[in-house]
Amino acid sequence: MATVFLAHDVKHDRQVAVKVLHPELAAVLGAERFLREIRIAAQLQHPHILTLIDSGEVPSPGGGPGLLYYVMPFVEGESLRERLTRDGRLSPSDTARILGEVLDALGEAHRHGIVHRDIKPENIMLTGRHALVMDFGVAKAATAAAGKEMAAGGTLTTLGLAIGTPVYMSPEQAAGQTQVDSRADLYAVGVVGYEM
Repeated sequence: MATVFLAHDVKHDRQVAVKVLHPELAAVLGAERFLREIRIAAQLQHPHILTLIDSGEVPSPGGGPGLLYYVMPFVEGESLRERLTRDGRLSPSDTARILGEVLDALGEAHRHGIVHRDIKPENIMLTGRHALVMDFGVAKAATAAAGKEMAAGGTLTTLGLAIGTPVYMSPEQAAGQTQVDSRADLYAVGVVGYEM
């Protein structure tokens, strides 16, 4: 859904990760919806949630849709996907620890009414001995845009946009329902746990 750049935050003299949404996705989402959902997700403060530092839109010189971006701290480490690719199955104790931290992060988000909608190994960063869940808000904005398009007579297929990652999607998401709840995240965690 995005291209990630390693950047230097000049103001605070630190490295950050800047995610720039692909133009097709940005056009479907719209800047207002994206920034609203990101603003909500930015309120999450938890030891196992990768916080958002900034977000915005870079206007297009031609007057079309601008580039939508969000900024996160740069985290030394690897994604759970990278670890699974390198090591294969994880030990039961590592699996339990990582899943516990992911569920703790999701529990905090769910208490605030935020459903991630795209839990997968690529969205779980491992740094030291800790897991960080990232990319809250992006899938929700995409789901909201899809719901608007479907209400106008379109389909998810006409959007050219997958809301979530198919192998980790709950049946409700796979059926194209836009009103999913925290159970969709729990389903995805179960799939990730099985993979681990």
